[in-house]
Amino acid sequence: MKSIFRSIKKILHSKQNRASAKKKKNKKLTFAQKLRKTARYFSLIVFALWLTLSLVGNWYVHHPQQWLKDNRSFLTAPLEYFGNRFAIFSDAMGFMGHDAVYESDEPAPEGQVFFAGKPVRVDNPAPDDVIVLNRDNFVVGWSPKNKCPSWVAYHVTKESRHDVQDRPNFQRDKMAPNCPPANALARSGYDRGHMAPNHAIVSRYGTDAQKMTFLMSNIAPQRPSLNSGIWRELEHRIANFWTARYGEIWVIVGTIFNPEMRQVIGGSGISVPDSFYMLILAQEGVNVRSLAVVVPQEIPYNAFPLHYIVTINELEQMTGYDFLSDLPNFIERPLESDRPTRLWPIRYRDIFKLFSLRF
Repeated sequence: MKSIFRSIKKILHSKQNRASAKKKKNKKLTFAQKLRKTARYFSLIVFALWLTLSLVGNWYVHHPQQWLKDNRSFLTAPLEYFGNRFAIFSDAMGFMGHDAVYESDEPAPEGQVFFAGKPVRVDNPAPDDVIVLNRDNFVVGWSPKNKCPSWVAYHVTKESRHDVQDRPNFQRDKMAPNCPPANALARSGYDRGHMAPNHAIVSRYGTDAQKMTFLMSNIAPQRPSLNSGIWRELEHRIANFWTARYGEIWVIVGTIFNPEMRQVIGGSGISVPDSFYMLILAQEGVNVRSLAVVVPQEIPYNAFPLHYIVTINELEQMTGYDFLSDLPNFIERPLESDRPTRLWPIRYRDIFKLFSLRF
């Protein structure tokens, strides 16, 4: 009898639960509840759209610059926008793309300015009047005809050994023939763009070396959007991020002129470069890593360096110089023909520093 009563009670309790659940289901949602529910769905849709555009865009922006130009349209604009920003993260973490890295039997040339020899002139547009000025911690290939450097080589050690000091005044370099005065670019619309950078040199070699970077023999006219934008970003990546991960870095920077249309600033006679380049090298053990970038003079402040990566072979054709001529052929040839598809990764701990630099 007791078991029968228990069964009846259980059935009644079950019916009450179902009725209560049905009543709750039929109860109308308040306006606030509906709003929260809609907001959740909308947030999920927005997140899914952002993630899709970022991932597909990341694949899209890692193509060569010419491919992007040939395929660019209003439909690809969102891919480029989101892909460029996501690529900063994915490249820094090393998630996508590849670097030009090849093995060498030779140890790294620690403490030397040149990684594998100075640039060797082969043909135009490289000027034929270059004078080499040794500044101990960097070397200038000075062109009296252009009144600015054709190239500058410097190296950056891993550790910062000196505090960054106030910027000294610019000075005319008495050792550089035909060197312009410090005020030659005043009111010209161009910045006095450092080739060997102030920050990297002073933090590694001290104030005496810093003063050498403010000689006009180390200066080329740069548009403010270039000098304060992509050029500054690359200099900081080298000095603060890539040295921290890869150790000593060797750099050759320089100017490229349009031989058919030479532009001169006012009465100063200073030639205006059409574009600038950086050739960056590092060596971890036997692995030699290279990255070449060519950026035009007229460039937006918020441009992304990823789009300006070239092979060293392409750089040599643009400049008229032979780079890395001291490397054995078995490593020089593949290294110079390989096109990296990303900027070098950095340490995970530096990710937020990179984003604060960029944005």
